[in-house]
Amino acid sequence: MTETVVHLVRHGEVHNPTGVLYGRLPGFGLSELGRQMALQARDALQGRDVTLVRSSPLERAVETAAPIAAEFGVTPTTDDRLIESANFFEGKTFGVGDGSLRNPAVWRMLWNPFRPSWGEPYVEVVARVRAAIADARDAATGHEAVLVSHQLPIEIARRSLEGGRLWHRPDRRRCALASITSVKYRDEQVVGIDYTEPAGASGRQRVGGA
Repeated sequence: MTETVVHLVRHGEVHNPTGVLYGRLPGFGLSELGRQMALQARDALQGRDVTLVRSSPLERAVETAAPIAAEFGVTPTTDDRLIESANFFEGKTFGVGDGSLRNPAVWRMLWNPFRPSWGEPYVEVVARVRAAIADARDAATGHEAVLVSHQLPIEIARRSLEGGRLWHRPDRRRCALASITSVKYRDEQVVGIDYTEPAGASGRQRVGGA
């Protein structure tokens, strides 16, 4: 049997001074702390047998992937299937007192948390991200691959791989900034999923946009 590992890395902290949900918007790159987090993720992967690095096309993911790819001497590429989930509140602040939730007109978007009604359905996120994971696994068979993505896509993919429910509370996601979720395969079968947080407590802060 052939063993392969696919590491799902969440990007580092984003420069977001206005605190909006940046989602898929362009122009949101890493903050200085975020660049440090990318290096921490790189350091946590040192010594691994990484032969492939792919990322979401969004700036923060590309910037996080760059030092990891350089560490292993591979050329990073992008995969649109790793992109952040679509969200109705993109570009807005999200809150009751000073955010978009003070406007009753948007409440209709929140009627179904199981779908979710405010953005891309979880089942669609799972389908595209798991397809990207499977392609990376096949391309790196017998070695290891790194995929840099975003909080919700990684969380939903992990839940699916573990056979869990897709619906969840966002504040209970196990996907800190610069965290690494490592999916271990024996041939095409998942035999284990590990999780590490190279950025420590700073990676667990709440940051809009994911």
